[in-house]
Amino acid sequence: MSELRYDVAGIGNAIVDVIAEADDAFLIANGIAKGGMSLIDDDRAAELYGKMGQAIEISGGSCANTIAGIASLGGKGAFFGKVRNDQLGEVFTHDIRSQGVTFDTIPAVSGPSTARCLIAVTPDGQRSMSTYLGAAQALSPADLDLEIIAASTITYMEGYLWDPVEAKEAFLLAAKTAREAGRLVSLSLSDSFCVARYRDEFRRLARDEVDLLFANESEILSLYEVDIFDEALTRVKADCKFAALTRSEAGSVIVANGEVHVIAAEKVPHVVDTTGAGDLYAAGFLYGLSRGKDPVTCGRLGSLAAAEAISHYGARPLKSLAELARAKGLAL
Repeated sequence: MSELRYDVAGIGNAIVDVIAEADDAFLIANGIAKGGMSLIDDDRAAELYGKMGQAIEISGGSCANTIAGIASLGGKGAFFGKVRNDQLGEVFTHDIRSQGVTFDTIPAVSGPSTARCLIAVTPDGQRSMSTYLGAAQALSPADLDLEIIAASTITYMEGYLWDPVEAKEAFLLAAKTAREAGRLVSLSLSDSFCVARYRDEFRRLARDEVDLLFANESEILSLYEVDIFDEALTRVKADCKFAALTRSEAGSVIVANGEVHVIAAEKVPHVVDTTGAGDLYAAGFLYGLSRGKDPVTCGRLGSLAAAEAISHYGARPLKSLAELARAKGLAL
């Protein structure tokens, strides 16, 4: 068995987040669905980028946000994702490395430009995303360092990247490598639309390949095609060793070896931007699990990290999550 060197290795879309304040009139004028995520092409990305106001540009993507959160907790993380050798690719690479994350994926030298997510944040804290996936979709098995996968306590994979054939092959190779090394495999369902496209495949993954499943309420209901949360909970208990199901202000529900734990949401004085709440919840939970913490502590770390994320603009913690956890009496 390889020596452990990383807490979590993540595989996902390498995206530069472009975050700007907007009002509902801007969304309507530009045909942007409030609170949702729409895939767009390069031309549409350039058009919207030109119309957005002053913005924050930061390395993003769901899984990359999670791995950055793990680093903020004091953990050791690695990330695999594809960028192009262009300006935004350099932004992504510099930014994620500055978080303390190992990122050595070789950039593409041709083809689509680096992915970007244009995020319009309205005064009510809702984020409306227009995403150009670009080079991120070109991730292949050749981009993985299997020694890092084998040396990571948990391999965490982002459901958003299940669409491209080669990326799917990379996921399956990573899962196989992790299992053969005696490590844990984790998957985020990412989005209910992803679930609708690949429901049967995700069910098989949850049952046969994945030790820890992350989903929000709408995603888990979609996975099992039910309307009642408790019915979905019963189904996932039968399929997964661990599951972390988030329910916004209602907190989260943890399945661990057949037992169910309900975790309260961390209180936030004012929700500024919900971008990355689920990503940071996963960071807290994964970090705790990688360090051998009990399920309740893992869930509390997840809630704490999610609360920090939604208290400001952007999906990355502005305060040290390790310091916040210690202040709450959560031993790291």
